[in-house]
Formats: sequence, C-alpha cells, structure tokens
Amino acid sequence: MSTPTAERRAERVTHAHARDIRLPGGGGTLALVTLDNGLDHTKPTTLGPLGIAELTATLTGLQARAAAGEIVAVAVTGKPYFFVAGADLTQVGSITDRPTALAFARAGHAAYELLHSMGVPTFAFVNGVALGGGLELALNCDYRTAASDVRALALPEAGLGLVPGWGGAYLVPRLVGIEKALDVVLTRPATNKPYAADEAASIGLVDVVLDPADFLEESIRWAARVVSGEIAVERRPLDPAPLWDGAVAVARQRLDAVVAGSRPAPGRALDLVAEARDASRTDAFAAEDEALADLIMSDEMRASVYAFGLVSAGKRPAGAPDRSLAQPVTRVGIVGAGLMAAQIATLFAQRLGVPVVMRDLDQERVDKGLAAVKATVDRLTSTGRMGQAAGARLLGSIHGTTDLAEFASCDLVIEAVTEILDLKKRVFAELETVIAPTAILATNTSALSVSAMAADLQHPERVVGLHFFNPVAAMPLVEVVQAEHTSLEALATGFAVAAKLRKTAVLVVDRPGFVVNRLLVLLLGVIVDAVEHGTPVEVADRALRPLGLPMPPFELFDLVGPAVGLHVLTSLREDLGDRFPRSPGLEKLVADGTRIVLPAPAKGLPKPVDPAIQAAFTEQAVGTPLDEAGVRSSVLTALTVEVGHMLAEGVVSAPQQIDLCMILGAGWGFHLGGLTPYLDRTGYSERVLGRRLLPDGVANVPTV
Repeated sequence: MSTPTAERRAERVTHAHARDIRLPGGGGTLALVTLDNGLDHTKPTTLGPLGIAELTATLTGLQARAAAGEIVAVAVTGKPYFFVAGADLTQVGSITDRPTALAFARAGHAAYELLHSMGVPTFAFVNGVALGGGLELALNCDYRTAASDVRALALPEAGLGLVPGWGGAYLVPRLVGIEKALDVVLTRPATNKPYAADEAASIGLVDVVLDPADFLEESIRWAARVVSGEIAVERRPLDPAPLWDGAVAVARQRLDAVVAGSRPAPGRALDLVAEARDASRTDAFAAEDEALADLIMSDEMRASVYAFGLVSAGKRPAGAPDRSLAQPVTRVGIVGAGLMAAQIATLFAQRLGVPVVMRDLDQERVDKGLAAVKATVDRLTSTGRMGQAAGARLLGSIHGTTDLAEFASCDLVIEAVTEILDLKKRVFAELETVIAPTAILATNTSALSVSAMAADLQHPERVVGLHFFNPVAAMPLVEVVQAEHTSLEALATGFAVAAKLRKTAVLVVDRPGFVVNRLLVLLLGVIVDAVEHGTPVEVADRALRPLGLPMPPFELFDLVGPAVGLHVLTSLREDLGDRFPRSPGLEKLVADGTRIVLPAPAKGLPKPVDPAIQAAFTEQAVGTPLDEAGVRSSVLTALTVEVGHMLAEGVVSAPQQIDLCMILGAGWGFHLGGLTPYLDRTGYSERVLGRRLLPDGVANVPTV
C-alpha cells in the first residue's frame, strides 16, 4: 500500500476563475469566483500554496475593481459537489520547517482577509462540501448561502492534529455563540459528525438554505436583495465574559478527562477559542498562525495526515482479486439470530437490497432476532434517518426460519453462531448439504481458524472470513480472511460485498485473532497481567491515557463483554503461546459475574474501573507492582513484539494495513496513525525489533 507522505506529489492546483454577473433589477455587477481544480467530482477541491496564491491574486484584482466602482459585490462558489474540502493535507504534511509552515498559515489568512476587506459585500455560495479551510473561506465572507443537499460543513482540524487556523477559532464563536462554537471546533471533530446545511443554518453558520436545483441563480437573487438593502441579516451579540469563560472551563475539564494530554491540537484549539473573545481580529489571527505552524511541525499532525491517507486509500483494498471474479449475490442467509446476526441481516438487507433469511434452532430465538431487527428499523424511522416506506420494505425483506433448507437459494451464507470451533464446523457441514454448488460460505468469527472450520468440507475453497465489528452498522472495517484453500472467487465476492455494504475491507491471512482482536486482546491481557502481579487496577486503567485511546482498558473489557474477552484471550493463548497471559483474576470476575466499571461521571466521559475488582486479583498477586509508565511500557513492548510476529507470518502484507485496521476496527485516533507510527516515534520498534516499521518521515516529522 502506498503512503500519502512517503513522497510529495505535485499540488493539484485549485484555480480561482472570476466572471461578472449582472444582478437582477439593475443592482450592478457581482464578480463570481469559482474554485475548481479541473478534475471530476471524485477529486475534491483543496487549497495548497499555489492555489492560495492564485486566490490571492484573483481577490486582489477584484478589490481594485471594487475600489474603482466596477463591481458592487463579490461571491465565491465551487465546482459541482464541492465548495472547498479544506487545505491540501499532502502539501501541508510535506512541509519540512517551521518558517515554511508559518508562511503557509499566514498566506491563507492574507487571502481570506481580502474577502473581509473587499470594500463591497462578499458572499459564499456553498454548493457542496465545505470542510476546514473551505468552511473558513466561507466564514470570512460577509454572508453565506448553502444548498439544502449539502451534508458536510465542518471544521475537522482538531481531529487531524491541527486547529481551525484560517479564522475559524475567532469567527465561529462570534457567529454561533461560545457553546455551539465549542461543538463545531472540538466535539464534532472528535465524533466525525459534520453539519448538514439545515443544521448549520439553525445555529448561524450559514444565513440561508436554498434549493439545489437552481442554487446559483437563487443565491445571486438573494445576494442582490442584500446588496439593495431589501434583506438585512442580523448578527448575534458577543456572549458575555462569564458565559464564555464558563463554557471554556467545562470544555477544558472534558478535554483533560478524554484527551489527557495525548495530543496537542484540541488543547491549542480550545486556547484560541478561549482568547478569541477579547482579542482583536489581527491578534487572534496571528495566534492562529503560530498555533498552526507549531502543529504542522508535530508528529501527531503527520501521523494524522498518514492516517487520513490510509483511510482514503482503503476504498481501493490492497490485495483484492479482480472484481470480475466475484459471484453475484441476490439472496443472503445468516446462520444464527443473535445480536451480531440480527445486525448483519439488517445491514445486508439495507445496503445490498436483497432478501435475507435468518435461521436458528428454535422459533423463540428466531423471533428474538427478528424483534432486534424491528427495533433497529423503528429507531431509524422514528429519528427520521429512514422513511416509513423504506423501513417497511426493509422489514419485509428479512425472513426468519428454523428450516436449514431455506438456504438452498442463497448465493452467500454467513455463519454467526457462538465462537466454538466444533459448532462452526458442524454448521458448515450441514450447510454444504443444502446450498448451491456456486454459493459462498462465510464466517463472522472474531478469532478462530477459518481454515480449520473448512478443513473437512468437500469444497473448502468456497469458504471466506468476513469479520464484522460491533456495532455492525457503525464500524467501518471488515477483515476479509483468506483461509488456506479460499478461492479467488470467494475472496473477490467477500471484497465486493464489503464494498456494497460501504465498508473498508482489509485482506488478512488466516491467523489467530487476525489483526484487531489479536492486538486488542493482547493489550487487555497485558493490563490484567500487571494487576495479577500486584499493580492497582486504577493504575493499570490509567496507564494508556497518554495514547488517547477511545476508552480505558477496563471499559473496553466491559464493552466487549468480560466473558467474550476471556474466551478470546484463552483461545489466542492456546494458539500463540504465553505471550497472551492467563488471568485467574479475570476468570474469577467472569465466573462471579462481577461488574468491572462504574458509571461514567458524565455523558461522553470515560467509565472508570471499579476499585472493588482488586479483590479478585489479590489472592493470586505475585510479583512487583508497576507504576503507570511501567504498565504502559509492558503493553507497548508486547504490541511491538506481536506486530513483528504478524508481519513475519504475513497476516497482512505491510504495516500500513495493521494501522488501517486499528483506526477503523478499534477506533484508534488519527493522531496515533494507527499503531506502527506510535511505536516508531516512541522508539519501541527499534528497541524491540531493531528497525523502524515505517520509513522516517512517512508518519512523523523527519528526523534528518
């Protein structure tokens, strides 16, 4: 897999084309600037140094025309589907020194300041995606229209190792108020949830939402009414200092609890917003420049650019067979009707639009599975995420049965039964007696050997692993598992299905735990092993805070289910040896059904470990307790060793695919770059393996 920062590509220049438009009603001339990189809608419009320079030149010329009275307004819009998708991260990520980073930050501000100081009203006609520097371009205009079908308005910088550095930290709280601004700048980047046009208008990010069918014409007519004075847009007053300071204090407490100093960008963004109330525009923009320059030269930002590139490239899976080899899938069977089976059935029916049959041993289990499907559909329709008619069609396409023979007409059958190898083998043996010769068999196993499941079949070549993650609808990764005899046709079908489900598929070879579970369960195993040797559970639970993971280890254990975690840990230990430790304390917790974590102190905050579980480990505790740094070092050392084994075993073809799996399957933040960039920059890969896992400069600031 190629990496986005391994070598600098030439800038895909976004040009700024200006043309004159006569405003209706004799209102004078509006100069319309269209930003376009000359490529189709699959290549987003972004701004690099050359694009910024061209925009500056165009706007400078228009400013002179405005001063001469030749134009009465200036508007900016984009090519179809895109306003501007932000700064060109590949160009930003290739900057090698801070002076160049600072110059880039200042150049963006200088270009956008021309919109503020044009001398005539300026408008942003937001016709498509407006992210980061793209949304900030619109914010620097006096007025903003947006097409009603725009679904991506956001400032994602804090999640990419940067800050809203071209005016966002200063302008947003003035437009929408401090509380909403903190949502725009900090909360939404963390949850990757952009604003749709209507929602953006409701808080004041845009002024009016117009029909996309004639969006440009309607925007021009609206602008003419503003220029003539027929429409006056009111702006909210600046929030009072006590409200501002109080909201910032609450946000800072939340950052301390969630981010815990693992990356600098969210804290720098919050500092800028905190200071924006009393700062002058000039001083606030200068502070944004300095913060942006610092962060461009940080390893976290380079890791974020690397991660962003991996996720983007993941739409073209490495190692996937030719798509023409894939079998058509017109009916899907699911063996089992439990939680995962119901989720998988719903996803297949919704995304593939094909009939799905769920089968279980008795009608009671089948009914529970169908009830789970209905509950999901009811939730989607009640929240407006799915229409009533679509919901009815979806429910009508999922059928439950106890009759194995109903799989006879399925092109793809997925088993999702309990993680017991003999049970799964028995299921496959039964299926082989009823399914069509061309049908593909898949397993959703999270850790067991797919090759062993298929070993006794007459046609093991038709078996492929499709490992979905819980919750199935939300988690974007599918590990496509190639077993010993998996045919290219079965493998191609797995990848084709994943693509239609809008999932990112990663090819993994059939080894225990594949990628995500092998590493996550090892991490959890090392944590509980430290407790087994006398480390207090609270110390062990805090040890990984500097990584900024989605949740603490014991909360993760609680999420996957202690019994499931123990089962997978035991299974991996049997297959891979003592690197996966045994935990008598965990066995006792599972046997007793003991609660592991306490409720979160507030919504969105981590759930702390229950100190009372220490008692389950006390009788067995032998050894020297570790402090947080010691536990963290044990975990990172173990992960480094395991990555070395995985690469040697050929579980994946390159470290980048391990990183992609950890980002999409484990929710690890972009600031880590997955796993291997963090092991490189903290020195573990060289100390443990004797080598870097990625070339210097690929996901970090080059050391030379």
